[in-house]
Amino acid sequence: MSIGSNSPEDERPFEDVSEAAHPSIGRALQQARIAAGLTVDDVSTATRVRIAIVHAIEADDFAACGGDVYARGHIRTLARAVHLDPAPLMEQYDAAHGGRPAPTPAAPMFEAERIRPERRGPNWTAAMVAAIVAVVGFVGFTAFKGDDGAADVADGAAPSTSAPATPTPKTEKPVDEKPEPSDSAIAAAPQDKVTVQVTATDGKSWIFAKDHNGRMIFDGLLKQGESQTFQDSEKVNLVLGDAGAVELHVNGKKIDDDFKPGAVERLTYTKGDPKTG
Repeated sequence: MSIGSNSPEDERPFEDVSEAAHPSIGRALQQARIAAGLTVDDVSTATRVRIAIVHAIEADDFAACGGDVYARGHIRTLARAVHLDPAPLMEQYDAAHGGRPAPTPAAPMFEAERIRPERRGPNWTAAMVAAIVAVVGFVGFTAFKGDDGAADVADGAAPSTSAPATPTPKTEKPVDEKPEPSDSAIAAAPQDKVTVQVTATDGKSWIFAKDHNGRMIFDGLLKQGESQTFQDSEKVNLVLGDAGAVELHVNGKKIDDDFKPGAVERLTYTKGDPKTG
C-alpha cells in the first residue's frame, strides 16, 4: 500500500443509485472535477478558492463561504473550472436557500443623498452692500476735501505748489593716474609693527604678500588706482608681478627704488625700514 497525493481516481466515490438521477450541488461539482481529471489542489490553484472551501462545497457545506452571495460566486467559479454549466446549480442552490438574494435597496442611498446639506454659494447681497458703503464713503470724503480747497481759495490763500526737484547731474570724477596715499594712513602707521602700502599707479600688477610666519596675507590683482595695506609684527614679504606699475610706502615713507616696468620683484620689509631686505 502506497501513500501519495490525491488523484482523481483515488477520490472517485462509490456509486449511490439514489443520487444518480439528481445529485447535490457538491456531488455534481465533485463528479465533474474527477471526470475532468483534476484534483482539489488543481481546482484551488485555477480558481484561487481555498482548498478548505472547495472541500466544504463538495460536501454541500456552504457555511464556510461566508454568506449566500459568496457561496453563489464560489459555485459559479468552481463549475466553470470543471467544465460544468453553472446555471442549473445556481437554480438548485436558490431553491434550497430561499431564492435568489434580493438586490440592495436604493432607498437608503437616496435618503442619504437627499438629506445631504446643500452647498451654499457666496453671499452676493452682503458683498454688494459693502461695495455701496465704500463708494458712498469715498464720494463724501472727496466732497469734503473739495469744500476745504474752495474755502482756502476764497480766503485768499494760494494753494501751495512745490516745484519738481531737479536732479543733480552726476559729475564723473577723473581717474587720477597716480593716486597718492592719504597722509592720515601713512601717519597712522604704528611704530611697533611693519606697515607696507602698495598702490597701482601706472597700470595693474599682481601682488602676493606673506607675514613673518609664511602665512599668505594677500594674493590678487591690483588694478590701476587701487591700493592695499599690509601689517605684521616683524616683517612683510612681497612679490610684485609688475614692479614698475606700483608705488610703495613702508612705515609711512615712500620707497624710491627704480623698478622696471614688467619686472618681478621679491621684497622683504621690517620695522626698521625703508630699505629692501
